[in-house]
Amino acid sequence: MTRDTEPRVGIDIGGTFTDLVVINNGTVTVTKTPSTNAQERGVLGGLNQLTESISLSISDIGFVAHGTTVATNAVLEEAWADTALITTDGFRDALAIGRQARPDIYDFQTEKPTPIVPRQRRFTVPERVTAQGTIDTPLDEDAVETLAAKLKNADIDSVAISLLFAYENQVHETRIKEILTEHNVDVSYSLSSDVLPEIREYERTLTTALNAALKPVMDRYIGNLETELTRAGVTTDLNIMQSNGGIITATVARDAPVNTLLSGPAAGVQGATYIAELCDISDVITMDMGGTSCDVSLVHNGTPTISRDVTVGEYPVHTQMIDIHTVGAGGGSIAWVDEGNALRVGPQSAGSDPGPISYGKGGNRPTITDAHLLLGRLDPSSFLSDNVAVDIAQIREIFETKLAAPLGISIETAAQGVIDVANASMQRALRVVSVERGYDPREFGLVAFGGAGPLHATAIASTLDIPRVIIPQTAGVLSALGLLISDTIYDFSNSHVRPWDVVSSTTLSTMFTEFISDGRAQLDAEGISPDQMCFERSVDLRYAGQSFELSISVPPGEIDTETLSVIESRFHSAHERRYGHADKTKPLELVTVRTRARGSTTEPDLTVTTPETNTAVSDAIIETRSVWFDGQQRETPVYDRSQLPPENTLTGPAIIDDAQSTTVIRPEQTAEIDTYGSVIIEINP
Repeated sequence: MTRDTEPRVGIDIGGTFTDLVVINNGTVTVTKTPSTNAQERGVLGGLNQLTESISLSISDIGFVAHGTTVATNAVLEEAWADTALITTDGFRDALAIGRQARPDIYDFQTEKPTPIVPRQRRFTVPERVTAQGTIDTPLDEDAVETLAAKLKNADIDSVAISLLFAYENQVHETRIKEILTEHNVDVSYSLSSDVLPEIREYERTLTTALNAALKPVMDRYIGNLETELTRAGVTTDLNIMQSNGGIITATVARDAPVNTLLSGPAAGVQGATYIAELCDISDVITMDMGGTSCDVSLVHNGTPTISRDVTVGEYPVHTQMIDIHTVGAGGGSIAWVDEGNALRVGPQSAGSDPGPISYGKGGNRPTITDAHLLLGRLDPSSFLSDNVAVDIAQIREIFETKLAAPLGISIETAAQGVIDVANASMQRALRVVSVERGYDPREFGLVAFGGAGPLHATAIASTLDIPRVIIPQTAGVLSALGLLISDTIYDFSNSHVRPWDVVSSTTLSTMFTEFISDGRAQLDAEGISPDQMCFERSVDLRYAGQSFELSISVPPGEIDTETLSVIESRFHSAHERRYGHADKTKPLELVTVRTRARGSTTEPDLTVTTPETNTAVSDAIIETRSVWFDGQQRETPVYDRSQLPPENTLTGPAIIDDAQSTTVIRPEQTAEIDTYGSVIIEINP
């Protein structure tokens, strides 16, 4: 494959910065550029800056992968396309009714999210398919033709079709699309039997409607980006990161944009998983703290945790996503004092324009970045790439006016308070993905990345008794690197709700065979050789009578009665770990059959070359700075990360500076630099 031998570029767009990484002849080069409202322009600006820095011709690039926030932003801002929904008679208001779950069970004023499709654009047709897939009521094609006349004159860009039990039999959904197309209803279409052929009417309809609403948005963005890349001289196809941690072609992403809602954060988890594996650590919690937010996730046995119950904005999207929990804590998060005279941090962010006060672009509200500057953890003379002079006096004045004076504390105490409040928010997020999922964080490492993650990681790990923190060499742009080490992945699924004891090995084998055939065809079309393909099978099971299920991996090899017994045993073990109990006497129920088609990519060599001019860690010290720790100032050595020799150790307190991030090592902690340039910090109890 060309991606193995030619220069590869990963591009990740965040709320504050756009990160780019190129791997060329084994050398990794990175750059950051401020994100822009027109994201494609920021991408091109960063790409030109990156290629010029290493004298690389853009036309020589052989692979481009992109992590995008376009779909996410459209959901958060409700800036999607005008969409119509067609469903079964009697189910017009499924989107509005939703579920009875409330974020706060005692809040009777809770409002449900705005339906993706308003009621006047929701239509029904007479038809009915049973839960076993047989046709109970044939499709009323005359009604569909009448509806086609309405839709043709309506101001809509997309149509979602979600019929009852369509995951068992999609014939009616397919026929509706055919009739509308025959009557020249020229819009994009999303069928639930294609988007999400799984149970739960509300989630399936919502996900299908959301996909339909995002298709014109994503199609426009990808079209613009591909045009700009072509004009710049890029000759290879564009690839997009999915929420499940796998790469897909831009063509597929245009058709299934709902699968890209966690595109950027998923790439970060993939990158963190890869770095942890290089350190021989298979169980880690990942923490990606950028300028706007902090994303945390859990990796167990070298595999990111997958969830199909992720809320994006206010909407429960039911596609396969890496289980990522996000809190509004980033370097640009604004600190403020509320009406009860309590210090708060976020979720509002200063972004990149104007940014924190220290950016010198007109920002006048205290942020986490400014707090770190006041505590001596950031160097005001070097942390801005455009050499803007940092006005420390202005930062102190604003902290005094807006935080210290109202709270009756010193400026330094206020700055430390900002850090502590942000850390508490991130600690809660780490507990959500670990303790609340049945995992003990004391048995995991912590991989911290993003521009701000390494500033906070050691303090958070110490509080949660996490024994080890890993700071990757490319921590500031790890999501962009993650794009280049991620495999091509296509997920196939179909709900088949049946009592487990009546499910035959033949039935499962037939379903898996069809999925594998489809997956192999897709990977083959992308030029992936058979020896790079693998297929991972799983089933969703639950105890009869339960409302939700667990996904259980299926052993390799032929499906037989012994295989079914192994699956059943694995389910009981998984249920006990997740919920604390299991009952082997209770009957089970099959819910969904799944297959993941994976095309592996060649891993880059990230081994660091020992700096020629340095033979000891002490040679990397660039200055000694007064830094605040636990209410006291301590003289702290500051290291140039690029000059730290691999396979050496250092003792805290210490600050490690590089171009994209800064690492804080607290007093009494020790750190080792491994052969890949990662800083591995031991958190002493």
